[in-house]
Amino acid sequence: MARKSMKPAVGNRLAAIRKTRGVGAANLARCVGVSRNTIYAIEAGTYLPNTEVALRLARELEVTVDELFVLPDAAGFSSAAVSADVLSAAPLEAGQPVRLCQVGSHRLGVPVSASPYYLPEADGLVQRVPSAHRRADIGVFANEESAVRCVVLAGCDPAMGLVGRTVEKVCGFEVVCAPASSTLALQWLKESKVHIAGTHLQEPKSGEYNLPFIRREFSDDEVIVVTFARWEEGLVVAAGNPKRIRSLEDLGRKNVRLVNREPGSGSRALLDRLIRKIGLERQAVSGYGRIAFGHLAAARSVVSGEADVCLATSSAARNYRLDFIPLHSERYDLVMRRPAAGLPGVRAFLDVLQLASLRRKLELLAGYDISETGRSVA
Repeated sequence: MARKSMKPAVGNRLAAIRKTRGVGAANLARCVGVSRNTIYAIEAGTYLPNTEVALRLARELEVTVDELFVLPDAAGFSSAAVSADVLSAAPLEAGQPVRLCQVGSHRLGVPVSASPYYLPEADGLVQRVPSAHRRADIGVFANEESAVRCVVLAGCDPAMGLVGRTVEKVCGFEVVCAPASSTLALQWLKESKVHIAGTHLQEPKSGEYNLPFIRREFSDDEVIVVTFARWEEGLVVAAGNPKRIRSLEDLGRKNVRLVNREPGSGSRALLDRLIRKIGLERQAVSGYGRIAFGHLAAARSVVSGEADVCLATSSAARNYRLDFIPLHSERYDLVMRRPAAGLPGVRAFLDVLQLASLRRKLELLAGYDISETGRSVA
C-alpha cells in the first residue's frame, strides 16, 4: 500500500523573506554556518533546522523565529493568533479584516475595508484588541508568504491605488496602503512601521511644504523625500451643487453640513487656516466635529447625503462625480528612510513613478500636476 504523503509539521517563510531582503542562499548559508543546500532544503520543507540555526536565520534576516516558521492548522487559521501592531487611525474592532505585512522586524496589520460591491482582500481577522495599545491578536487564514513582498505606505492620497496596481503588474511587489493623516504617517515612519510616508503639510509662516515638518523628526541624512504630485484641494459638494455653496463663507450657513478630516491631517490644517483667515469661528460651522478618515471617505459622506460639503482633493471629487470648488494647490511628497529606499520593493515603487503610462493616468484620472513627479527634494 502506498504511503500517503504527509504535510510538513512546520511551515516556513524563509524563501520569501530572504528574496525580499535581497539575500542570496549562498550568502545566507555562509552567515548562518550551514551549506547552501541546507538553506534550499529548509525552504522546501524537507529539513527542519535545530534551534540554533533557526535563531541564526532570524537574526540575519531581522525577523523573529515565529515569523520564519509556523505551525499549520486544518481549520484555516495558524495554530495561534499572531500579535501585530495595527496601523489604524480609527478604533480597532474584533473581526476586522487586515492585511499582514512585514517592515524590518515589525509585523504589522493594516485594516482593509469593503468597497461598495466587493469584499476586501485580507490575510486574517483581528481576534482580540488590548484596551491600551494599538496591538492586536490576529487569526491568520493561512501561511501567507506575501507579507514580506509588501511595500507599506501610509498616507491619504487617493491615487496610491493606481500606483500600487502598476507596481504589482510591472514588478510583482504589492503596495499596501495604510490610511493616515500626514502627521500620523510621519510618526509611523519614525517608528519604522512603514516603508513610505505621504505628507502634504504646509508651514504657515514660510509657506514651504513638508520639509520643515520632516526636519523636526529626522536628521538631514536620515531620509529621502520624493515629490509625488501637486494637486488641487477645495470644497467638494454634491453634483449640481444643490446647496449653492460657492466659498468658505457658506460653511457658516445653518443649512450647510460639513464633514471634517481628523486632527493632524493636511486638510484639517488647511481648513483651520482658511476659515481663520476669513474670520469664521469653528463653532459656527455645522459638522466641524464630524470626522472622516481620508479624502475618499470625506467625499463619500457627501455622496451618501451625510454631509453637504467637505474639503478634499479634486481626485476625490472626480472619483464620485461630485462638483469641486478649488481653493488651494498643494505638493504631496513621499518620505522614506535611506535603508528602506534600497529594498527591492521600494526601488520598484520609485522606478514605477518614472513610467509615462502611470503619469498619464495620474494626469487624466486624478487631475494631478505631474511635472515634478519622482523629483528628489531632500
